[in-house]
Amino acid sequence: MLELAILGFLYDTPLHGYELRKRITALTGHVRPVAESTLYPAIKRLEKAGLLERATEPGAVAAPRHVLTLTEDGRSELRRRLAEPVQRDITDENRWFTVLAFLRHLADPAAQTAVLRRRLAFLETPASFFYEGDRPLRAEELDDPFRRGILTVARATTQAELAWLRATIDSLEGVAR
Repeated sequence: MLELAILGFLYDTPLHGYELRKRITALTGHVRPVAESTLYPAIKRLEKAGLLERATEPGAVAAPRHVLTLTEDGRSELRRRLAEPVQRDITDENRWFTVLAFLRHLADPAAQTAVLRRRLAFLETPASFFYEGDRPLRAEELDDPFRRGILTVARATTQAELAWLRATIDSLEGVAR
């Protein structure tokens, strides 16, 4: 997820590490804060793989800054990861939001639709946070008001996302025709 966010934000514009960290934190930080000890090794891995380049620019007030730019290989890698997200990127809501934040970089509406259809299929599969044996429990079946609350909020969120996914897929398929 972190590497995808790095590639996605750098696809838009070159950034220095501090600004990149701020943008990633704004996208995912409420769930997964981005520590420098995590960000900079990921940047180094992507740089070593030839997916981004670093240039030094004079600092406005202090020391020089390292500005990161995506290479053509980095742009291709981002598009590949968006077109073929791993299953966890589809099923984990926070990872999904990272994919969704950059999905516009896939120029092909059919490729975008394919990714959205995977999320749609996942959400349409019956599931719950609580089970009786193998059967997912619904909010109405629970006496515990807190567990019922979890399921009620999750259902509302899922219904909103399903409506958005269906409308967006219809729109993209209209563009592709």
